[in-house]
Amino acid sequence: MLQNENAGRTVFITGCSTGIGHCVAHGLKKRGYRVIASARQVGDVERLRQEGLECLRLDLDQPESIHRAIQALADRCEGKIYGLFNNAGFGQPGAVEDLSREALRAQFETNVFGTLELTNRILPWMRQAGEGRIIQNSSVLGFVSLAYRGAYNASKYALEGLYDTLRLELAGTGIHAVLIEPGPIESRFRANAFAAYKKHIDVAHSVHRAAYLAMESRLLKDGPAVPFTLPPEAVLDKVTRALECKRPTPRYYVTVPTWLFGGLKRVLSSRALDRVLLRISGDEQP
Repeated sequence: MLQNENAGRTVFITGCSTGIGHCVAHGLKKRGYRVIASARQVGDVERLRQEGLECLRLDLDQPESIHRAIQALADRCEGKIYGLFNNAGFGQPGAVEDLSREALRAQFETNVFGTLELTNRILPWMRQAGEGRIIQNSSVLGFVSLAYRGAYNASKYALEGLYDTLRLELAGTGIHAVLIEPGPIESRFRANAFAAYKKHIDVAHSVHRAAYLAMESRLLKDGPAVPFTLPPEAVLDKVTRALECKRPTPRYYVTVPTWLFGGLKRVLSSRALDRVLLRISGDEQP
């Protein structure tokens, strides 16, 4: 699609302060889209505006923040949103038996509840227009699980279930629900995960203490933590395809691990796949 064909089409993106959201916002703007970015922190909103992006503040944990963002979008673009890229989210490390209700609730408030509320507020605008793209940044951990990532696994599995259902319910409307499935991507994901880990996991009193101490060096490591890590432009490419294909595919895999595990899940038994996942979980603690 040529840039002038994108002109007039508005895309709203969540979680644009760094990483994937930041890259996709600037990349789509260069392709001619009207991009409205969002970020949780006021300082990040101001920085993004200085970079030339339209930007508004949005905290998915707060219903009133979502309400204000919807009002701002209605004022700025009269409710005409062609694309929504739900990118905001974080990962809560920790063994399942160490997850408190508070920790799990915080994971779902951002990754699932806030994301779904925002989506449901924008969907009527797309229905009125008779077209649209609702693109969810999921993960390879939305269809396979690694140890010590239970909260994040669960949130991404939940999103995948919601999007599979939404895709069926939107059949014939001209609106497409699409999942992006990244593996390891260069971002601040590890730094944010470490902050969540320190807040919610009681390492000293856990039977998993040794695994946690090994994990900490990985979360604080500079540079790519695992092989096959790609820059965020790899996700930009898939988001662009989802926006511009007449019939986007339900899922777009990104990175070698995503393709690998997608294939292994189809051909291996659950026990055989578990052996592979246990090996990886041991080699590369959360």
